[in-house]
Amino acid sequence: MRRTNSHARRPKQTDRKRNRSEWSIGIYAGNSPFKLSSQPEIINPVLSREDVSDVTAAFVADPFMLRCDRRWHMFFEVMNTRRDKGEIGLAVSPNGLKWQYRQIVLKEPYHLSYPYVFKWRNGYYMIPETLQSGGVRLYKANPFPVKWSFVRTLIKGQCADPSIFYSRNRWWLFACTTPYRHDALRLYFADHLLGPWFEHPRNPIVEGNHRIARPGGRVLVLKGKVVRFAQDCHPSYGRRVRAFEILRLTPTEYRERELSESPILRPSGRGWNASGMHTVDAHLTGRGRWLACVDGLTCD
Repeated sequence: MRRTNSHARRPKQTDRKRNRSEWSIGIYAGNSPFKLSSQPEIINPVLSREDVSDVTAAFVADPFMLRCDRRWHMFFEVMNTRRDKGEIGLAVSPNGLKWQYRQIVLKEPYHLSYPYVFKWRNGYYMIPETLQSGGVRLYKANPFPVKWSFVRTLIKGQCADPSIFYSRNRWWLFACTTPYRHDALRLYFADHLLGPWFEHPRNPIVEGNHRIARPGGRVLVLKGKVVRFAQDCHPSYGRRVRAFEILRLTPTEYRERELSESPILRPSGRGWNASGMHTVDAHLTGRGRWLACVDGLTCD
């Protein structure tokens, strides 16, 4: 979620105070990561600001999760009302359906959100959105999941919702570089996680389109098929999530097409996600079943 005049989510927080809107987190499931829905055994939202026990929270949003030691761990933005900044919270679950809030695990002098967590070799890493720091910052857990240490800045500049993935023997990273307009997407690549990182020569790969530019969750790599998710910010920020298959991905070429199932998330018109949905993190759990953490906006 964006904050302060150097963070793109400030307009939405202003709207939140005026309209008494609130983001919270739910769990969706399905037989495909592109056909997800709420299920009878899940009571959504599974996490809201009322669940946060160590700070006073205005909302929770931007969920990402990993399974480790037979337990699910979810990381998400907690908007700390006292500091007026986002911090990264942790919740845990034995089955991915019922969640228990634990604690804040990462905070900085500036706003944090979109805690994109991933495992690489024997380590657990996180790339949160850190616009106010002026770069894309990499953190490593030691120990997982409660302590996170800064490793290095990978890319300089204001990059909203940086989304990293590994495919075709390279690291790739999407980021929206117009965090207030949500209308330009840039792609970066590196041979190694720590870099050096390079801009793709086709940048910006999306320009002047606030319906498909801003990343909206974990990039999926499925047996060679790569799918990115995008926030549709029309007519306002964070309305729905769209999906795009990447057809050509090399250090010199890029091509994509929107999936027929897109948009895969949209507001329900009532309840906890009545007005918007903008983040999805889907995981294959076995027997072809997918489990995803998502977020939703309700307005009173």
